[in-house]
Amino acid sequence: MPFIEESDLLELHKDVDKAQIINERLLDQIKYKNKELKKSKVQRNIFAGITAFFLIGGLAFTSFTAGLSSSNSFDKKNSDLVVTSIDSLEAIKMRIDNLKQQNKELSLVKEFYLAKEFLQKEKIYSVQIKSFVDNNVTLASEALTNTLFVKTNPFYSYSLGNFETLQEAQSFRKQLVDIGFEDAFVASYQNGKRIQIEAPH
Repeated sequence: MPFIEESDLLELHKDVDKAQIINERLLDQIKYKNKELKKSKVQRNIFAGITAFFLIGGLAFTSFTAGLSSSNSFDKKNSDLVVTSIDSLEAIKMRIDNLKQQNKELSLVKEFYLAKEFLQKEKIYSVQIKSFVDNNVTLASEALTNTLFVKTNPFYSYSLGNFETLQEAQSFRKQLVDIGFEDAFVASYQNGKRIQIEAPH
């Protein structure tokens, strides 16, 4: 067995003691680091918990307020629908009134054309008040159903009133004579042409 000198042994003991001290210091440092790690881990967990709590709370608050605003917007949409439907009712009433007015106007036009058609097909009586050589005299609108402006060669005759019976026309002629149309006479017409001059009485 080899022989170790006492001085070497002492040096070896010193080295072992130094190594133990270094080991103890390292163990203390490891324990300290472990405590710091545990603290930071706890802090991280607490921070993560608080963050999660605020996130969940924020999401809950946001969804709650969104629900309120959507229900408010739903209520607003419903109230808009009610207002819109009331507005629509007013618009529909206005359209109905317009259609009624147009219907009245159309029925007047229809009556006018029916009267004109009647005047052209049936024998009618009218009181002629004047004749003209030229037809450039505009005494009345051609659209009026109670006037006739007819060409009777070589003249253009102007007549007032359209009557179904000769007696009505003769009565009207008498009224016109009384107010100054002494030359007025009753004539019968059919299809827009004069048939004959009728007896004055």
